[in-house]
Amino acid sequence: MAERGAHLTSAAPAEDRPFIFEVLAQDSLMSAVKPTLLHAVKILATSNPARYGFLWQRFDEIYAILDVLLHHYFLSRTSVSFSENFYGLKRVGEDSTRAAHLGLRRRQHWRSLFLLALLPYLHTKLEKVLARLRDEDDFSIRLAFLAAYPFVCMAWDGWVFCQQLLYVFGKTRTHSPLLWLAGVKLSYLTDNDIHSLDLKPSGPALSPSQSFGEKFQRLVSTAVGGVAVSLSTSLSIGVFFLQFLEWWYSSENQSTVKSLTSLPTPPPPLHLHSPETSHTHIKVCPLCRKVRTNDTALATSGFVFCYKCIYVYVKANHRCPLTGYPSGLQHLIKIYTPDG
Repeated sequence: MAERGAHLTSAAPAEDRPFIFEVLAQDSLMSAVKPTLLHAVKILATSNPARYGFLWQRFDEIYAILDVLLHHYFLSRTSVSFSENFYGLKRVGEDSTRAAHLGLRRRQHWRSLFLLALLPYLHTKLEKVLARLRDEDDFSIRLAFLAAYPFVCMAWDGWVFCQQLLYVFGKTRTHSPLLWLAGVKLSYLTDNDIHSLDLKPSGPALSPSQSFGEKFQRLVSTAVGGVAVSLSTSLSIGVFFLQFLEWWYSSENQSTVKSLTSLPTPPPPLHLHSPETSHTHIKVCPLCRKVRTNDTALATSGFVFCYKCIYVYVKANHRCPLTGYPSGLQHLIKIYTPDG
């Protein structure tokens, strides 16, 4: 069809199979949402650590909950994930004639929800655990797991590539192993599907004859649906803002902004270590409360600590111990004194 893009062939794909460009585009849509939200949360946590610090610390869990609600709503109401909804697609099982507004069958629904929302959360947590293990000096059985993990990732990427290649040549109906594992395939919405979705009521009204359990279940479903709709609307608007944020926070643009707005570095003060004051000026580390050794400054707050103290603390807590600002090991700056 012409509205699907003039760069694509005018002939409809076999069996109404979506084009590879569309399925890859919808895959990349959700992958761009999380980094943007993460950056917004980081700005909030930096501006007010006491109020928004928990959002930064528990971002993975909060995002996973919102992701589950969002995908559950779309899978129940339109048989499709949030990103697939933007491209007029639907998920179908063995029964390709099933209407989209009826939702997926129970097994396919929960499989899709797990693979869409919970599997990425588990993968993120595994990546963080592996990053922590790589920094530890513990050569045990963990070393074998760390050595095998890159090969597991390579095997998975190879499977994805082969699946996409077979999809291009029409040898398979799914472009992703996740769809194959969920037991579904992607197809275009039909005219009947669009008509049914437009006319579908929001849900049956509460009846006096319903039991308390049914009423409570209906209220919970309505509340979850309302949260999902609000989140969907917010993300739909935010999608058009993603490209701008991606450009604004790109390394090339940031280097230009810093060159235009950075101030010159002030010269160091004179006579910091005069013989009259050096023996009375004691440098104390705020963490260990002892005389500082191997002075190291934390760039996010400006405080100076012992290198060992601040390295261990930032590695474990990812924030400044005094101000609570989000910090990483890359923010540690070694201070070199004139006396070495």
